[in-house]
Amino acid sequence: MKELKYLNPYFFKYKGRLIVGVFITIIATVFKLVVPMKIGDSVTIVEQYMNGEITDLAYVKQHLLINVLILLGAALLSGFFTFMMRQTFIVVSRYVEYDLKNVVFEQYQKLSLGFYKQNRTGDLMNRISEDVSKVRMYVGPAFMYSITTITLFIVVISYMFYQDPILTLYAIAPLPLLSVAIFKLSVMINKRSTIVQQYLSKLTSFTQESFSGISVIKAYGIEPRINQDFENLAEGSKDKNIDLAKVQALFAPLMILLIGVSNILVIYIGGMRYMDGKIEELGTLVEFLMYVNMLTWPVAIVGFVASMVQQAEASQKRINEFLKTEPDIQNEVEENTPIDGNIVFNNLTFTYPDTGIVALKDISFSVKPGDTLAIVGNTGSGKSTILELIGRLYDVEEGMLTIDGIPIKNLNLSDLRSSIGYVPQDAFLFSDTLRNNIRFGKEDATEEEVIEAAKSAVVHKNIIEFNKGYDTVLGERGITLSGGQKQRLSIARAIIKDPKILLFDDSLSAVDTETEEQILQHLHKISKDKTTIIVSHRISSVKNATNIIVLEDGKIIQSGSHNELVNLEGYYKELYAKQLLEKEM
Repeated sequence: MKELKYLNPYFFKYKGRLIVGVFITIIATVFKLVVPMKIGDSVTIVEQYMNGEITDLAYVKQHLLINVLILLGAALLSGFFTFMMRQTFIVVSRYVEYDLKNVVFEQYQKLSLGFYKQNRTGDLMNRISEDVSKVRMYVGPAFMYSITTITLFIVVISYMFYQDPILTLYAIAPLPLLSVAIFKLSVMINKRSTIVQQYLSKLTSFTQESFSGISVIKAYGIEPRINQDFENLAEGSKDKNIDLAKVQALFAPLMILLIGVSNILVIYIGGMRYMDGKIEELGTLVEFLMYVNMLTWPVAIVGFVASMVQQAEASQKRINEFLKTEPDIQNEVEENTPIDGNIVFNNLTFTYPDTGIVALKDISFSVKPGDTLAIVGNTGSGKSTILELIGRLYDVEEGMLTIDGIPIKNLNLSDLRSSIGYVPQDAFLFSDTLRNNIRFGKEDATEEEVIEAAKSAVVHKNIIEFNKGYDTVLGERGITLSGGQKQRLSIARAIIKDPKILLFDDSLSAVDTETEEQILQHLHKISKDKTTIIVSHRISSVKNATNIIVLEDGKIIQSGSHNELVNLEGYYKELYAKQLLEKEM
C-alpha cells in the first residue's frame, strides 16, 4: 500500500468526520450485539421453563415480550447508526475524489507541452476518471468496511472469550488460513488490476482518437479496419478482466468454506462442552453460532476490501506517475514582472528535447512595441518554434531570449503568458457558444467588446447569420465552422484580450485575400502600441511588416522590409513572383 500513502493528508484533512464515523460505527456494532445476546437469553429461559427450573408461564411470556421489544429497538437503532455511518464515510470519499480530481487536473495544466506529445489523451482522461474512482472506493467503502470489520471483531471476539475461551479458540481457528489466502489472492489481484487499467486506457485512447478523426476514417472508407482494431483491443481487455474476475471469484467460496468450518466446530465442540456441563446454558451455544455467522459478512468483506485496496493501489500508482512528474517549465519568479514587449533573440540555438531536432540555429533579431515582425520560410524552417519560445512553451538552452531586457526565465510565467495573444495555425475552439469562445481571451468582456472584437476579425457578419447568433453552440473542436471562420474566431479571441504581444502563426491561411486585407487593416490599427509577430506563407500577409525575416533550416537567410527583399535575389523575391503570378492567373 505504499502508493496509497499519498492519500494520508486527505485522511488528516477530514479527520473530524472520520472520527465521528468511527464512533458511529462502534455504536452501531454494539447495538448489533444485543440481538444474539437477547436471542440466547430467550433460548435459555425457554430451556429453563422446559426443564422445570421456572414454572411461571406468565413470567416467561413477559420476559420473551421484553426481549422482542429490545430486539426490535436494537435493530432499528443499529439500522439508523449504520445509515449514519455510511453517510459519513461515503461523503468523505466523495470529498477526497473531488480534491484528487482537482489536484490531477491542476497538475495536467502545469505539465509542459512535451508531456502531451509523449502521452495520449485517452490515457490522461482514464487516470482522472477511472483511476480516481478506484481510489475513491478505497477511501470510502474499503475504509468503512475495514473499520466495521475491526470493530466487530474486537467487540464480538472479546465477548466470546468472556463467555467461553476454549470454544472461541475453536471458532476462530480457520481465520489464520483465511489471512494467508487473502494475502496470496491480493497480490494476484494487484498485478491483474494494473493490466486491466492499462487496457482501459488503451481503449479510451483508441475510441477518443477514432471519434476525433471520424471524418478521415469515413473519407478513406476504413471503418471495417478500425472496427477490427477496436474488436482486437476489446477482446484483449475482456480477457484481462476475466482473468481478474476469476481471482476475485475465489474470495466468496473461500469465505463460505471457512465460516462453514467455524460453524461445524462451534456445533460439535460446543455441543460436547454443553453435554459435559462445561457450558451451562444452551443459549450460550446459540449465541456463539450467531456470533460466528455475524462474522461471516465482515470476514467475507475482507476479500472485497482487499480487492478494492489492490485495485486502488494499482490506480494510485498510475496517478502518482503523473503527479510526481515535474513540469519542464517552472515559474522561477514569484513577484510580478510587467511586460512591455521589447523582444530580443541573441545567437539563439534550440533543439527539441523530445525529438532531438535542431529547429533554430544561431538566430538573432529584435522587435519592439509598435513594430510588426513577419517571418516566412518553408515548412519545418523553425517559424512556429520562435513563437513557442516567446510563449515559453520550451526553455532556451543555448543563446539568449530577453523581453524588456530581462532573460525570459526571469519573468513571472503567469505575467508573461497573460501579456500574449496567441493565434495558432490550427485554431482550437471549445464546444461552447461563439460568445464564450471569444470571451476565452477575456472572461469578463462586455457584449460590446465581444462584438467589436468579432468585427475586427471580420467574423461578425458570419456570426449573426446563424439562427442563434452569438449564442450558437459549436460542435467539438468547432467542427460546425469552416476553416476560415475558425481562424477568424481565434483572432477575435486574441484581440479582445488586448495583450502587449500579438503572435499569429499562419492564422490567415484559410481566409480569402479580400477578407485577409480587411483583417490586416484592423490589426494595423489595433497593434500600434503592441509587439506583433506574424508567421505566414503569404506575401500579402507580411508585406506591410516593419521587418521581415526569411528562415531556412532554422537559419535566417534574409532580413529587411518588403521593398528591400523584393529587390534582392533569393527566397523572398521568388515567393513574391510566384504568388503574384498565381493571383494574376
